[in-house]
Amino acid sequence: MELGTKTFTSQTNFHLTGIVPIAGQSLDFNLPYPDCMLPIAPNFTLIQAAVLECAYAGCDNIWVVCNDDIAPIVRHTVGDYVEDPVYFYNRSTRTSDTRRRIPIFWVPIHPKDRDRRDCLSWSVIHGALAALKVTSQISKWTIPDKYYVSFPYGVSKPDQVWKSRKAIRTMKNFYTVSGGKTVQDNLYTSFTFGKEEFIKYRRNVRKGTGVYTMDVVDERGIPRSKMPIEEQWSARFFDLKDVFKDLDLDDATLLNIEFYNVGCWEEYLEFAASDYAKLVQVPPKDLFSYKEFNPVAKDID
Repeated sequence: MELGTKTFTSQTNFHLTGIVPIAGQSLDFNLPYPDCMLPIAPNFTLIQAAVLECAYAGCDNIWVVCNDDIAPIVRHTVGDYVEDPVYFYNRSTRTSDTRRRIPIFWVPIHPKDRDRRDCLSWSVIHGALAALKVTSQISKWTIPDKYYVSFPYGVSKPDQVWKSRKAIRTMKNFYTVSGGKTVQDNLYTSFTFGKEEFIKYRRNVRKGTGVYTMDVVDERGIPRSKMPIEEQWSARFFDLKDVFKDLDLDDATLLNIEFYNVGCWEEYLEFAASDYAKLVQVPPKDLFSYKEFNPVAKDID
């Protein structure tokens, strides 16, 4: 995370990047399509709710970590951008010329990490690293100051974070809380992190096992005995609580929200049977639906 230096002076040059992790070990739904495509309302899916929450939180861009095998179907649902709700619902900026579009980028897990440490937590770390590398090649003023993580496997009203937008766009960490629990309790609740937390989270993933064990080493100290196959590359099975732990909750901004975890079939049924499921509203198509940017120097009829 040392690719560029940037001094935070005000909200004007503060840059918040949204991370929506999809790539990782599959959940227990066993569906013929990605788990994040489960509906939570008519024509409104889990992945769309996660992207929309990033827009309400005030993200300047959104990075979806999604492998190439499922990227086409997910991208066809999400599109290339989402409108900024603040500008969309402001009557003085309702015209298309004054709206603010939030671009959505797609990044896959690196092949060297697949089936080794590609848990959902690693998708968060990899997405942040990819965003940093790309933006640092453009300008130091586009480098993210904070990363906002929105999981597609938790259901809440995306606009619950709208009123906390100013609190999110600061150097202070932000965590959404449900029933006194956060992401370190294995809930798919949203949170922000910066450079220091990135290093800590990446170190936690790297604590996972590899292929060899130190039980047998040669004269040069090189390990020569392999672990059993089921014990190799343990990081690919890490839960959220194994990576995002020891959070600075006492010094952070906390937001209590109404939230449902949707990490397994039983939890999905619990959400679907709840009164809260009836309150989920589908966003207007002008705000968020499948749309693409025009190719350079070409108009779309």
